[in-house]
Amino acid sequence: MTDEHPDLLADLEARGLIHDSTDRDELRRHIADDAVGIYYGCDPTADSLHVGNLIGLITLRRFQDAGHRAIPLAGGATGMVGDPSGRSEERNLLDDDVLDHNVASIKAQLAHVIDLDDDALGVLVDNREWTEPMSVLDFLRDVGKHVTVNQMLARESVKMRLESERGISFTEFSYMLLQANDYLELYDRYGCTIQVGGSDQWGNILSGVDLIRRTRRATVHAFSWPLLTASDGSKLGKTTGARVWLSAERTSPYQFRQYWMQISDEAIGAQLKTFSLRPLAELDELLAEHAEAPQRRVAQRALADEMVTLIHGAAAAAGAAEAADLLFAKDPTDASGEALEVLRNEIDAIAVPVGDVGDPVPLFVAAGLTDSNGDTRRQLTQGALSVNGEALAADADLAAIAPLHGRFLMLRRGKKRHALVELLP
Repeated sequence: MTDEHPDLLADLEARGLIHDSTDRDELRRHIADDAVGIYYGCDPTADSLHVGNLIGLITLRRFQDAGHRAIPLAGGATGMVGDPSGRSEERNLLDDDVLDHNVASIKAQLAHVIDLDDDALGVLVDNREWTEPMSVLDFLRDVGKHVTVNQMLARESVKMRLESERGISFTEFSYMLLQANDYLELYDRYGCTIQVGGSDQWGNILSGVDLIRRTRRATVHAFSWPLLTASDGSKLGKTTGARVWLSAERTSPYQFRQYWMQISDEAIGAQLKTFSLRPLAELDELLAEHAEAPQRRVAQRALADEMVTLIHGAAAAAGAAEAADLLFAKDPTDASGEALEVLRNEIDAIAVPVGDVGDPVPLFVAAGLTDSNGDTRRQLTQGALSVNGEALAADADLAAIAPLHGRFLMLRRGKKRHALVELLP
């Protein structure tokens, strides 16, 4: 490995990104000896990837930056079947039109993270290309013959489903064979010799390693990373609970940023090392700075800015950051129109004719920041309400306060409750 690209596997280990692997020393030598092809697959069961997929995409990016070839696989075929790993019940099956739409949408998201303009650096593949033309007899002869049912039953994902009330269909039971065949096809077509995935995929991944060993008499490699879990410990994904999407239509850049900003101080070190593309030495310095004043959340802010920029671009990241800061700014009068437009879609907002604005009492009630006229008057007396950063007196006249950009009033109760009022002509 050159000085320009230090030991990549050691870096991944230091980041806590190796959970399982094939022989570690052989894997290290394989990566160091030459440029390799590395693949990560995701099934297009929705028209967007999610934050759980981001570990895989960033892993491909790390390898690509080190001179290796990234091969993201959109599982158009396996997406029709559904993977039982980490699931308690079967997915709904998708038709061709939906899958075509999903694959096209996902390709656009992949291009934000991985260079797909040069096939020598990165190539997107869809396993429908080789799975659909394969007959049942060919599949049984070329794949099924080399995998025992004993091996399949031993996989934890299968055991869990067999013990459940719903059981497992033959369709999902066959999933690991399809995934194993994907690795074989990528080995034959692209010289791919490393497969990566979440730790719940390890059984499926090993099936591919074994299939190549049996059919090609070749040694290939693989590793998995620890699963990213939601706050309740469940797998963070598209169809299980928490949903943080990479699509701006499903999760706005503002909401995406807030996801990273809300990471706890206890977890931010591990999350930074998992997701950030910055060198570990820089992250150590950042975490030391964070430890000196955790309330400033410099580590969360750095990760949020990096991730939003990576997925949505620098302009969206700047707009989301300004909008978030605006909520807590003592003086919002310098806010940009773009930030106010972002906030209008993210916090409670109402539209009111400009001629109706004067008495703050009905306005705060209409905005949902107070429960009644009486509650509003009490909050005014206590000095808890403000508009555009100005604390309101009991006899305040909002008509005297200049709207932000000529059309917005920022209402605030205390430090954490906000609403935006758009003034209509």
